[in-house]
Amino acid sequence: MAGNKIDSYLDRLVQRRFLRRWERWAELSESMGLERLRDLRTRARMARRQLDRVIHVAEHRLALPVIGSNALKRPIGSDWIWRPDLWKGQIPVPGFSSVISRQQICDGATVFHDCRRSELTVRQIRNAREADLAPFGLRMDVFRFDGSFLSLVVDLPPEAVQGLKLRHIIRLDAIVEMEKPLEIFARLNIKHGPNVEQVVRELPLNEEEVMVEFDLAYTKMNEKRVEKLWIDLIFEGPEMNQIILRDVTLSRRPRADL
Repeated sequence: MAGNKIDSYLDRLVQRRFLRRWERWAELSESMGLERLRDLRTRARMARRQLDRVIHVAEHRLALPVIGSNALKRPIGSDWIWRPDLWKGQIPVPGFSSVISRQQICDGATVFHDCRRSELTVRQIRNAREADLAPFGLRMDVFRFDGSFLSLVVDLPPEAVQGLKLRHIIRLDAIVEMEKPLEIFARLNIKHGPNVEQVVRELPLNEEEVMVEFDLAYTKMNEKRVEKLWIDLIFEGPEMNQIILRDVTLSRRPRADL
Protein backbone atom coordinates (compact mmCIF):
# COMPACT_ATOMS: atom_id res chain seq x y z
CA MET A 1 0.00 0.00 0.00
CA ALA A 2 2.81 2.39 0.99
CA GLY A 3 4.66 1.47 -2.21
CA ASN A 4 1.68 2.47 -4.31
CA LYS A 5 1.52 5.86 -2.57
CA ILE A 6 5.25 6.44 -3.10
CA ASP A 7 4.98 5.45 -6.77
CA SER A 8 2.00 7.73 -7.20
CA TYR A 9 3.83 10.65 -5.57
CA LEU A 10 6.96 10.06 -7.64
CA ASP A 11 4.92 9.82 -10.82
CA ARG A 12 3.28 13.17 -10.10
CA LEU A 13 6.66 14.74 -9.28
CA VAL A 14 8.22 13.48 -12.52
CA GLN A 15 5.18 14.65 -14.48
CA ARG A 16 5.42 18.19 -13.04
CA ARG A 17 9.15 18.37 -13.83
CA PHE A 18 8.53 17.07 -17.34
CA LEU A 19 5.88 19.74 -18.00
CA ARG A 20 8.02 22.55 -16.51
CA ARG A 21 11.01 21.48 -18.64
CA TRP A 22 8.96 21.57 -21.85
CA GLU A 23 7.36 24.90 -20.88
CA ARG A 24 10.87 26.37 -20.47
CA TRP A 25 12.08 24.90 -23.76
CA ALA A 26 9.00 26.23 -25.56
CA GLU A 27 9.79 29.74 -24.29
CA LEU A 28 13.46 29.42 -25.34
CA SER A 29 12.73 27.92 -28.77
CA GLU A 30 12.35 31.39 -30.36
CA SER A 31 15.91 32.38 -29.46
CA MET A 32 17.99 29.16 -29.19
CA GLY A 33 20.56 28.17 -31.80
CA LEU A 34 19.47 26.14 -34.81
CA GLU A 35 21.55 23.09 -33.91
CA ARG A 36 20.04 22.92 -30.45
CA LEU A 37 16.58 23.63 -31.87
CA ARG A 38 16.98 20.72 -34.31
CA ASP A 39 17.88 18.39 -31.42
CA LEU A 40 14.91 19.71 -29.41
CA ARG A 41 12.56 19.06 -32.33
CA THR A 42 13.73 15.44 -32.53
CA ARG A 43 13.12 14.93 -28.83
CA ALA A 44 9.69 16.61 -29.05
CA ARG A 45 8.67 14.35 -31.93
CA MET A 46 9.72 11.24 -29.99
CA ALA A 47 7.69 12.35 -26.96
CA ARG A 48 4.71 13.35 -29.10
CA ARG A 49 4.62 9.94 -30.81
CA GLN A 50 4.07 8.18 -27.48
CA LEU A 51 1.69 10.83 -26.15
CA ASP A 52 -0.44 10.64 -29.30
CA ARG A 53 -0.53 6.86 -28.98
CA VAL A 54 -1.78 7.05 -25.37
CA ILE A 55 -4.38 9.70 -26.28
CA HIS A 56 -5.62 7.66 -29.25
CA VAL A 57 -6.00 4.45 -27.24
CA ALA A 58 -7.57 6.27 -24.28
CA GLU A 59 -10.13 8.11 -26.41
CA HIS A 60 -11.00 4.85 -28.17
CA ARG A 61 -11.42 2.86 -24.95
CA LEU A 62 -13.08 5.57 -22.87
CA ALA A 63 -15.61 6.64 -25.51
CA LEU A 64 -19.19 5.72 -24.74
CA PRO A 65 -20.55 3.13 -24.92
CA VAL A 66 -17.68 1.28 -23.24
CA ILE A 67 -16.10 -1.53 -25.28
CA GLY A 68 -17.45 -4.87 -24.10
CA SER A 69 -20.70 -3.33 -22.91
CA ASN A 70 -23.68 -5.51 -23.71
CA ALA A 71 -26.42 -3.15 -22.57
CA LEU A 72 -29.62 -4.21 -24.33
CA LYS A 73 -33.18 -2.99 -24.53
CA ARG A 74 -35.06 -6.16 -23.64
CA PRO A 75 -38.51 -6.37 -25.25
CA ILE A 76 -41.26 -7.29 -22.80
CA GLY A 77 -41.75 -11.05 -22.47
CA SER A 78 -38.46 -12.01 -24.16
CA ASP A 79 -36.90 -15.32 -23.14
CA TRP A 80 -33.74 -14.72 -25.20
CA ILE A 81 -31.93 -11.60 -26.48
CA TRP A 82 -28.63 -11.24 -28.27
CA ARG A 83 -26.33 -8.70 -29.98
CA PRO A 84 -23.94 -10.17 -32.60
CA ASP A 85 -20.20 -9.83 -31.97
CA LEU A 86 -19.83 -7.46 -34.92
CA TRP A 87 -21.64 -4.76 -32.94
CA LYS A 88 -20.43 -5.81 -29.48
CA GLY A 89 -16.64 -6.05 -29.64
CA GLN A 90 -13.65 -5.07 -31.74
CA ILE A 91 -13.11 -7.48 -34.65
CA PRO A 92 -9.63 -8.69 -35.73
CA VAL A 93 -9.69 -6.91 -39.12
CA PRO A 94 -11.68 -3.66 -38.86
CA GLY A 95 -12.04 -2.95 -42.57
CA PHE A 96 -12.13 -4.50 -46.04
CA SER A 97 -12.00 -2.88 -49.48
CA SER A 98 -13.05 -4.35 -52.86
CA VAL A 99 -15.00 -6.87 -50.79
CA ILE A 100 -15.37 -10.23 -52.53
CA SER A 101 -18.50 -12.34 -52.23
CA ARG A 102 -18.55 -14.67 -49.23
CA GLN A 103 -16.15 -12.31 -47.44
CA GLN A 104 -16.25 -13.15 -43.74
CA ILE A 105 -16.17 -9.91 -41.74
CA CYS A 106 -15.84 -11.77 -38.45
CA ASP A 107 -17.11 -15.01 -36.95
CA GLY A 108 -20.80 -15.23 -37.75
CA ALA A 109 -21.01 -12.31 -40.21
CA THR A 110 -20.44 -12.66 -43.97
CA VAL A 111 -21.05 -10.42 -47.00
CA PHE A 112 -22.55 -11.88 -50.19
CA HIS A 113 -23.00 -10.23 -53.62
CA ASP A 114 -22.82 -11.09 -57.31
CA CYS A 115 -20.80 -8.13 -58.63
CA ARG A 116 -18.31 -8.78 -61.40
CA ARG A 117 -16.15 -5.96 -60.07
CA SER A 118 -16.48 -5.09 -56.41
CA GLU A 119 -16.48 -1.42 -55.44
CA LEU A 120 -17.69 -2.13 -51.92
CA THR A 121 -15.87 -1.29 -48.68
CA VAL A 122 -16.91 -2.51 -45.25
CA ARG A 123 -15.60 -1.13 -41.97
CA GLN A 124 -16.39 -1.55 -38.30
CA ILE A 125 -16.73 1.88 -36.71
CA ARG A 126 -16.77 3.07 -33.11
CA ASN A 127 -20.14 4.33 -31.92
CA ALA A 128 -19.83 7.49 -29.82
CA ARG A 129 -23.31 9.00 -29.80
CA GLU A 130 -24.99 9.47 -26.43
CA ALA A 131 -27.97 7.40 -27.59
CA ASP A 132 -25.90 4.39 -28.71
CA LEU A 133 -25.95 1.20 -26.64
CA ALA A 134 -23.76 -0.87 -29.00
CA PRO A 135 -20.03 -0.08 -28.74
CA PHE A 136 -19.51 -0.58 -32.49
CA GLY A 137 -21.37 -0.13 -35.77
CA LEU A 138 -20.87 -1.36 -39.33
CA ARG A 139 -20.42 1.01 -42.28
CA MET A 140 -20.74 -0.07 -45.90
CA ASP A 141 -19.68 2.28 -48.69
CA VAL A 142 -21.04 1.18 -52.05
CA PHE A 143 -19.79 2.88 -55.21
CA ARG A 144 -20.47 1.40 -58.65
CA PHE A 145 -22.63 -1.74 -58.24
CA ASP A 146 -23.16 -4.03 -61.24
CA GLY A 147 -24.71 -6.92 -59.32
CA SER A 148 -28.29 -7.92 -58.59
CA PHE A 149 -28.01 -8.41 -54.80
CA LEU A 150 -26.00 -7.41 -51.73
CA SER A 151 -26.56 -9.06 -48.38
CA LEU A 152 -25.05 -9.36 -44.93
CA VAL A 153 -25.58 -12.78 -43.35
CA VAL A 154 -25.58 -13.03 -39.56
CA ASP A 155 -25.51 -16.49 -37.95
CA LEU A 156 -27.52 -16.82 -34.75
CA PRO A 157 -25.92 -18.71 -31.85
CA PRO A 158 -27.05 -22.19 -30.69
CA GLU A 159 -28.94 -20.59 -27.79
CA ALA A 160 -31.45 -19.18 -30.28
CA VAL A 161 -32.46 -22.73 -31.25
CA GLN A 162 -32.77 -24.17 -27.76
CA GLY A 163 -36.42 -24.60 -26.84
CA LEU A 164 -37.60 -22.91 -30.04
CA LYS A 165 -41.30 -23.52 -30.70
CA LEU A 166 -43.84 -22.59 -33.34
CA ARG A 167 -45.45 -20.26 -30.81
CA HIS A 168 -42.31 -18.11 -30.67
CA ILE A 169 -41.98 -14.70 -32.33
CA ILE A 170 -38.45 -13.67 -33.33
CA ARG A 171 -37.77 -9.94 -33.36
CA LEU A 172 -35.04 -7.95 -35.11
CA ASP A 173 -34.19 -4.44 -33.91
CA ALA A 174 -31.78 -2.24 -35.84
CA ILE A 175 -30.51 1.33 -35.98
CA VAL A 176 -29.88 2.29 -39.59
CA GLU A 177 -28.42 5.40 -41.24
CA MET A 178 -28.23 5.99 -45.02
CA GLU A 179 -26.99 8.71 -47.32
CA LYS A 180 -30.03 8.21 -49.54
CA PRO A 181 -33.14 6.02 -49.26
CA LEU A 182 -33.04 2.35 -50.21
CA GLU A 183 -34.99 -0.79 -49.35
CA ILE A 184 -33.65 -3.25 -46.79
CA PHE A 185 -35.21 -6.67 -46.28
CA ALA A 186 -34.60 -9.09 -43.42
CA ARG A 187 -34.94 -12.80 -44.14
CA LEU A 188 -35.06 -15.31 -41.32
CA ASN A 189 -33.74 -18.75 -42.32
CA ILE A 190 -34.62 -21.83 -40.25
CA LYS A 191 -32.81 -25.07 -41.02
CA HIS A 192 -34.83 -28.05 -39.81
CA GLY A 193 -33.63 -31.41 -41.04
CA PRO A 194 -32.99 -31.25 -44.80
CA ASN A 195 -35.31 -28.25 -45.24
CA VAL A 196 -34.84 -24.50 -44.84
CA GLU A 197 -37.85 -22.38 -43.97
CA GLN A 198 -37.61 -18.69 -44.94
CA VAL A 199 -39.61 -15.67 -43.78
CA VAL A 200 -39.01 -12.22 -45.33
CA ARG A 201 -39.88 -8.84 -43.85
CA GLU A 202 -39.12 -5.34 -45.15
CA LEU A 203 -37.56 -2.96 -42.63
CA PRO A 204 -39.74 0.14 -42.16
CA LEU A 205 -37.05 2.76 -42.70
CA ASN A 206 -39.15 5.84 -42.01
CA GLU A 207 -37.36 6.07 -38.64
CA GLU A 208 -33.76 5.50 -37.55
CA GLU A 209 -34.67 2.75 -35.06
CA VAL A 210 -36.56 -0.02 -36.83
CA MET A 211 -38.07 -3.35 -35.83
CA VAL A 212 -39.54 -6.37 -37.64
CA GLU A 213 -41.02 -9.59 -36.26
CA PHE A 214 -41.14 -13.13 -37.61
CA ASP A 215 -44.10 -15.17 -36.34
CA LEU A 216 -43.09 -18.82 -36.50
CA ALA A 217 -46.72 -19.97 -36.31
CA TYR A 218 -46.99 -19.18 -40.02
CA THR A 219 -44.08 -21.45 -40.96
CA LYS A 220 -43.83 -25.20 -41.46
CA MET A 221 -40.92 -25.49 -39.04
CA ASN A 222 -40.44 -28.91 -37.48
CA GLU A 223 -39.82 -28.06 -33.81
CA LYS A 224 -38.01 -31.33 -33.17
CA ARG A 225 -35.50 -30.94 -36.00
CA VAL A 226 -34.40 -27.30 -35.83
CA GLU A 227 -30.62 -27.13 -36.30
CA LYS A 228 -29.69 -23.55 -37.11
CA LEU A 229 -31.00 -20.00 -37.59
CA TRP A 230 -29.51 -17.15 -39.57
CA ILE A 231 -30.59 -13.72 -40.79
CA ASP A 232 -29.96 -12.20 -44.23
CA LEU A 233 -30.03 -8.41 -44.39
CA ILE A 234 -30.64 -7.69 -48.08
CA PHE A 235 -29.93 -4.23 -49.53
CA GLU A 236 -31.85 -3.30 -52.69
CA GLY A 237 -30.24 -0.78 -55.08
CA PRO A 238 -27.25 0.09 -52.88
CA GLU A 239 -25.19 1.85 -55.59
CA MET A 240 -23.51 5.15 -54.61
CA ASN A 241 -24.69 4.95 -51.02
CA GLN A 242 -23.28 4.77 -47.51
CA ILE A 243 -25.16 2.52 -45.10
CA ILE A 244 -24.42 2.45 -41.38
CA LEU A 245 -25.88 -0.20 -39.11
CA ARG A 246 -25.34 1.34 -35.67
CA ASP A 247 -26.81 -1.63 -33.86
CA VAL A 248 -28.49 -4.97 -34.56
CA THR A 249 -30.12 -7.10 -31.87
CA LEU A 250 -32.31 -10.19 -32.00
CA SER A 251 -34.72 -11.50 -29.43
CA ARG A 252 -37.57 -13.97 -29.13
CA ARG A 253 -40.67 -14.24 -27.05
CA PRO A 254 -43.46 -16.80 -26.76
CA ARG A 255 -46.80 -15.65 -28.07
CA ALA A 256 -49.28 -14.98 -25.30
CA ASP A 257 -51.86 -17.75 -24.83
CA LEU A 258 -55.36 -16.74 -25.87
